[in-house]
Amino acid sequence: MKLKVIVTGATGMVGEGVMHECLLHPDIAEVLIIKRRPAGFNHPKLKEIIHADLADISSLESQLTGYDACYFCAGVTSLGKNEEEYTKLTYDLTIGFAKTLAKVDPDMTFCYVSGTSTDSTEKGSVMWARVKGKTENDLAKLPFKKVYNFRPGFMKPTPGLKNTLGLYKY
Repeated sequence: MKLKVIVTGATGMVGEGVMHECLLHPDIAEVLIIKRRPAGFNHPKLKEIIHADLADISSLESQLTGYDACYFCAGVTSLGKNEEEYTKLTYDLTIGFAKTLAKVDPDMTFCYVSGTSTDSTEKGSVMWARVKGKTENDLAKLPFKKVYNFRPGFMKPTPGLKNTLGLYKY
């Protein structure tokens, strides 16, 4: 059985890499990317939805049925953000998106790109780690078939992708 997957964050390094690997994989029939702005990607397996608010995708429900997995790769750095702003862009966005998917298709597997040193206790002194920990913990409470949290420390980018940060090119 060929899989249908959803990928967020395709205009970032991680999301673009996940999308690229999904498009190349023979067991994946369709890749739906949901993003805030056009990315300029073309591929026979690729579908694209432009949607301004990823935290509220309820208006897209009819277009989100029949998918096997979601790779949630959208995210921002905590640098220069206070806890309220970072929580809105990390926790609120992810949980809002995931709640809609869980409502539409609880048989889906949800994969969340978190970060190394994420604080599952939600009590540590590092703001971003607490927020990511709360996000992971609350994703696990949703009625998905499975939830996986990925905590990369360093990522080696796939050569040729256009959204690789300069820091990773050396």
